[in-house]
Amino acid sequence: MDQIPFFKMSGSGNDFIIIDNREKIVKEAGLHDMIEKVCRRKMSVGADGFILVEKSHQVDFAWRFFNSDGKLAEMCGNGARCAARFAFLNGIAGKQMSFKTDAGIIEASISEQGVKLKMPDPKNIETDFIIELQRGPLSINSANTGVPHVVVVTDNLDRVDVINQGREIRYHRNFAPAGTNANFISLQDDGSIRIRTYERGVEDETLACGTGSVAGALIMALRQKIPSPARVFTKSGVFLKVYFSENNGVFSDIYLEGDARVIYSGMLWQEAYTYSY
Repeated sequence: MDQIPFFKMSGSGNDFIIIDNREKIVKEAGLHDMIEKVCRRKMSVGADGFILVEKSHQVDFAWRFFNSDGKLAEMCGNGARCAARFAFLNGIAGKQMSFKTDAGIIEASISEQGVKLKMPDPKNIETDFIIELQRGPLSINSANTGVPHVVVVTDNLDRVDVINQGREIRYHRNFAPAGTNANFISLQDDGSIRIRTYERGVEDETLACGTGSVAGALIMALRQKIPSPARVFTKSGVFLKVYFSENNGVFSDIYLEGDARVIYSGMLWQEAYTYSY
């Protein structure tokens, strides 16, 4: 029976299945179904995302990142940190590396504190505009930090109905057909940010979102003039650092720093992704 070696890793509470696919050990036929099944919690390994590390002739490696629904996504900040540490641990890249994503070339550095990524420059930043929801109008902000994000600023993060309101924003006609992630943030007295995220592709609230944390930090830099680096506390309780330069509302030199922990490694049996339900 064919078995596939894999790592299970976690970045700030986002968990991922990562496979070294440079020798094409994962079959393309049925890949969508395989990912959806192996990411299903309690029935298989379970994860927010699935990462294939592959060959590149330009940089240290390329990746393909899939959400747990089996669909490709352009970028994932927490997943990218985990992929970088996976590459370092497996001798694919050194402590300083670059790798190819659908959002562009990403640079990463490994340290004892975790992994620091140079993120793509944000696009399509808009602040304080209104969309209509079932409950009425809502003032939102948006930014594409590798993937699209809506950011809602709130004074009481604990009372937000992240799943239902987040889902309505995610599928809102303003963001069709691709949809958007929905983040709810609040500024704390010490200048840090708390964030909760409804993730497109996972279709649920997750414990963290790296690109969402970047989007939240940049929106707060515009609205509240918070300085770099911003400390963003995720639902998992783990914080991320977002570094940035800003000049007249234009951002550059954006970095995301945080943990990238190995939970376990093992062999993926066919039974993990060939079951019926």
